[in-house]
Order: sequence, then C-alpha cells, then structure tokens
Amino acid sequence: MVEPMKTPSLLLVLHDVAPQTWADYQPFVEAVDALGGVPMTWLVVPDFHRNNDLEAHPAFTSMLSRRIARGDELALHGYFHCDDQPKPNTPRDWFMRRIYTHEGEFYRLSQAAALARLRAGIEIFQRYNWPLAGFVAPAWLMSEGTRQALRQLPLRYTSDSQHLYQLPAFTPIDAPGLVWSARSAWRRGVSKWLSDQREQRWRQSPVIRLGLHPVDMRHEFSRNYWLHTLKRLLAEGRVPMTKLQWLNLQRDQIGRAA
Repeated sequence: MVEPMKTPSLLLVLHDVAPQTWADYQPFVEAVDALGGVPMTWLVVPDFHRNNDLEAHPAFTSMLSRRIARGDELALHGYFHCDDQPKPNTPRDWFMRRIYTHEGEFYRLSQAAALARLRAGIEIFQRYNWPLAGFVAPAWLMSEGTRQALRQLPLRYTSDSQHLYQLPAFTPIDAPGLVWSARSAWRRGVSKWLSDQREQRWRQSPVIRLGLHPVDMRHEFSRNYWLHTLKRLLAEGRVPMTKLQWLNLQRDQIGRAA
C-alpha cells in the first residue's frame, strides 16, 4: 500500500451529480464558493436513472464546464446509477442490492458490460472536452468484471469509502471518508454520531474526504453539518483539494523522496 504524505488535506466530493440533483446542490455549492478557494470533485452521472441524459440539458453541462474552469474536477460516477441487472438470487445479493442500496450499477456487471458502460461514459466526457482521471462506482460497489475493465482504460484512479486506488494496478492509498445516510431522522442522528467518532479518530490523518449526497442537501440538519464541518476543517489548517490534485501531490512527494 502507498503511504499518503503528511500534508493535511481535505477533499470535498459531491456524489450523484446530474440535472435532477442540481437543485439540491446549488445552494450548498454557492455557500462553498462564498468561502473562496475550495475546489470540489463532482461525481457526474451521464444519464441518472435513465431519465437525465446530459445531452438534453445544455445549461447544466455548460455549468459543469465552468466549474472545471474554476479549478474543480469532474469524475465519472457510473453511467445510469441504477441496478438494472436480473433479480438477486442469494441472501448476500439481496442484502447488497435491496437493503444496502438499489443503485449498485456495477456490482454484478460482466467485464464486457462494464467496459461498454465505462467507454460510453468516457465518450461523454470527451464530447464536452472534460478532463477525466477518475471513476467512482455507485455505492462504491464493483464486480470483478468491473475491476478487470478498469485495468484496460486510461483512467488514473477509482475509490471506495476509505481508499483511493491508483489504476491500473489498484494500488490502495488510505483516504478515510465521512458519509451520511440521511433518508430519515434516525439515520441522520446515527450518521452525525458516527461521523463525530470517526473524525476524532482521524484527526491526525493526512487527508479526510467529505462525501456528500443530494439527499443530505434536502435536510437542514445534514446540510448544516457538512458546511460547518468543512469550515472547521479549513480553520484547522487542512488544505482543500480535488481528488486528482491530492493524488498528484502524493506522486510528486513520493518521487522527491525516492
């Protein structure tokens, strides 16, 4: 495993970015922009739930292009962000695909199917002249076929909830992340408690990721948590970066130490 460098950093990551979710995110993004100098990584879904084809929303894609110009990063986040595979046939599959999430698009895909969707996503980014280095599977769930497909593509990284992986070798780098389940009041309460515990444990971590979802933005309690946590971590001296900027820093510092 690659050991991350000791520069204390902060990665702000917006999941499930699509025309449908922009109304959720917009007030939060404006609040972050008002802080000044906080780049974000946007996880973009090319056709969210098969009902948000980016090509049908030119104002939205223009906004994303402007975000790149501001210094933000766009990463590929699945293609449809929904699980359209045959019904689960084992208890584990049922739990992963019906309890844990209904959106594990890449959890059961064959190598050929994963490769087709990944290439289609890459083509979308190329169409809009968006630089692309990273892929994040919906719910961080990847089949072995997906992993094999990623080894064949010109991408720099993928990730799960606690690591970034340098491609094509899947070299892991510790990158702990905070994430909420905000669909109900009790889930938001548990998420707050867990996040407070984890943040205390990670106070000396070289990097902390904040993984936001659209549903977090729909509730004042969770929305305020993310904004206040971001401000506090910045005040403590953490440097905000995109995922790619942080990976490049690791590569550069490792190279200097070699």
